[in-house]
Amino acid sequence: MTITADASFEVLPFTRTCRHIWEDGDHVLIGVSPGNSYFSSERITSLAQWATTRFAQVDFVYADLHVDRMFAAFGYTREHAEKRATKEIKAVRRRILKGVEESGPPQAEIRVRALSEFQTNPVYQLLHRRVLHFLETDDEFRKGCEKMALHFVGSKLPEGESITDEQLQVCFDYMAAELPFFVDTPSILDVPSSVAAYHVKMPLTDVLYARGGGLRATRNQAYAVVRPEAAQRPTNAENDMGNANNVNNAPTEGIVDERRAA
Repeated sequence: MTITADASFEVLPFTRTCRHIWEDGDHVLIGVSPGNSYFSSERITSLAQWATTRFAQVDFVYADLHVDRMFAAFGYTREHAEKRATKEIKAVRRRILKGVEESGPPQAEIRVRALSEFQTNPVYQLLHRRVLHFLETDDEFRKGCEKMALHFVGSKLPEGESITDEQLQVCFDYMAAELPFFVDTPSILDVPSSVAAYHVKMPLTDVLYARGGGLRATRNQAYAVVRPEAAQRPTNAENDMGNANNVNNAPTEGIVDERRAA
């Protein structure tokens, strides 16, 4: 079911439970990737204005882990990869801060933090270990991660070539750093409930929110596609992880359904 939040965005909670959590309005997390032009400072401004009218707390978290390794795995020299990653990470932080500042007086608390800031958080550490464990032991979860990696970086590969083991591992490490926030943001940030908001449906959404076993999102963790209204929607909205390498694939905007999480 689509919820039209205001004139700028439409919202598609993934399950009925996700919708209920959305309606609670406790917290929303908006993840931002370096190099992703979808997240312009203007877009951040709109998202901040939208989020603070609906949620008591808002967190923008930008990815800054394994970005240099992503560049290196796809052809950059180590030195160039490090410089490019540093440049992209600084740029995305500036865009977020500018967008938040220009959103006007906030109606709710807004925080801007790097993913690396949570590496000493005990809950994040535990969830990160769980993600790595399921990558090694859960075939369905691993296949979902492989599908996600190929979806985001497939067009970066030369025609006829497959992703290498090294490239796949870097993709896994990049994803594993982000996935704790899609599993249990409430425990990491000490909030009653949370909605992870992104502008496309992730390939791993079904695995984390719809299946009956394995690694699953907690009951107070929701996922929702939050995207511009059709009239304002980019024709080629960028993806997440691949944009650390300037991979501009078409988005996966699968129908967000009404399946109830068990």
